[in-house]
Amino acid sequence: MRVLRIFTILVFGFAIAIPQTGREIMEKVDKQNKYKTLKAKSMMILINKRGQKRERTVVRFEKDYKQGEVDKKTLVVFKYPKDVRGTALLIWSYNDPSKDDDRWLYLPALKRVRRIAGKSKSEYFMGTDFSYDDLSGRSLDEDKFELMGKETIDGVEYFKIEAIPLEKEPTYSKRIVWVLPEKWVVKRVDYFDKNGNLLKRMLCDSLKNVNGRWVFTRLQMNNFQKKHKTVIEITDINYDKPLDDNVFTVSMLESGRIILLEK
Repeated sequence: MRVLRIFTILVFGFAIAIPQTGREIMEKVDKQNKYKTLKAKSMMILINKRGQKRERTVVRFEKDYKQGEVDKKTLVVFKYPKDVRGTALLIWSYNDPSKDDDRWLYLPALKRVRRIAGKSKSEYFMGTDFSYDDLSGRSLDEDKFELMGKETIDGVEYFKIEAIPLEKEPTYSKRIVWVLPEKWVVKRVDYFDKNGNLLKRMLCDSLKNVNGRWVFTRLQMNNFQKKHKTVIEITDINYDKPLDDNVFTVSMLESGRIILLEK
C-alpha cells in the first residue's frame, strides 16, 4: 500500500503506541491508510499567478491488490468541463520498488491512448501542480525516513519527518512530511527540487471522519517556482464497494466508456 495518495489521504483513528522513528511513523500512516476500493468525486481548481481560476470535476477509482506483483490500480477520469471531459489517466503501481509504475493517458479528442514513459514521471498532469509521480504515491521502501522532531501548526503538534528518495533519478531531492499523531494522517508535505530548493507545498485541511476513517477533504498544492496553485475539494467518497478489474484496463480506456462509469 502506498502512502501520500493525491485526492484521498486517509487514516483510522485508533489509540496506539507512539512510534519512535521516522520509518515507524510512516508505517503507521501506511497501515492506517488501507481499504479495498475507493471511489471519490472531487472539484479541482487551478489558479494561475494572476488569480485566474479554471475548474475541473474529477472522479478517482482505486483498487488494492494484496497478492501478486501489482500493489494498486488507479483510474482518474475528468467529467467537466467539456474540453477535458473523458480524459483519463490509468496507473498500475507495483510492490517491487525498483519497478516503474505503468501509466496510460487517454485523450478523447484524438481517441487514442498514450503511454507515459517513466522518464516523464516528473511532468505535471493536465495543467495541475501534481506530477504523475505524485498521483502514483510511493512505497515505503523507496525512501529513507528520519524523524526531525515535532512542530506545532495552528496550535496542533505534528511529527516532522524527512524523506530522502533512494532511486538514482528521483522527482524530488527530498520531502518534508508533517504527520498528525494517533490519527496518522499527513497534514503537510514540502517538496524540494533537485537543487535542494523548495519547489512546492501541499497543505491538507477540513479533517472529517467518514465511515470510521479520517480524511482531509481539502488539499492545496502551492507551486512556489511557477506561482501556481491547485486546490482539490473532495465532495463524495465511497469505500470498499465492488469494482470490476476491467475498469482498470487499457482496453477500457480505448473503448471510451470510462465517461459512463458511476462515481
